[in-house]
Amino acid sequence: MSGETEALIVIDVQNDFCPGGALAVTGGDEIIPRINALMQEFPVTVLTQDWHPEEHSSFAAMHDGTSPFETIEMPYGPQTLWPAHCVWGSKGAAFHPRLAIDPADLIIRKGFRPEIDSYSAFFENDHATSTGLAGYLRERGITDLTFVGLALDFCVAWSAIDAAKIGFNVRVLEGACRAIDLNGSLAAARDAMRAAGVVLAA
Repeated sequence: MSGETEALIVIDVQNDFCPGGALAVTGGDEIIPRINALMQEFPVTVLTQDWHPEEHSSFAAMHDGTSPFETIEMPYGPQTLWPAHCVWGSKGAAFHPRLAIDPADLIIRKGFRPEIDSYSAFFENDHATSTGLAGYLRERGITDLTFVGLALDFCVAWSAIDAAKIGFNVRVLEGACRAIDLNGSLAAARDAMRAAGVVLAA
């Protein structure tokens, strides 16, 4: 059992990020048994859920002449364009059926504002608009966060980096994550996490 000041943050273990989904991460479903077991070890568990409207600005289909995985400039900075995924209310947006959701203390949805993407569990991609998660954790007396889930090089990494920047002690269990690894994104994410003070563990 982890200490009373520790929380497990499970990032986006949803159908669209698992094999067969619209933005499938290779082996995304393989991590679920370990995540389910980890939930029993932490006094607080938070699940995040990517939750997009149909016309979300991060979808390549919303930008004429673009294809998924291209990068464009948005008012808040560079934005990777994605296939439409995790559209709210869809089967793809639902948690994977094998993920144990009952132990979760909180489910926080992100990416629901059509004009801005949200990789991080703490902020939209403008790095300023808060999700409110930090306040919840601090009111629960949480100081140490362990991150698992999908995808390691995007939503997990951004969440972990933001958590470290705002003062939490952070570790990422890479064995309980899977990555997209788009154009070297995994190596870049690892470097950025280490630079932010995130501990990478197995």
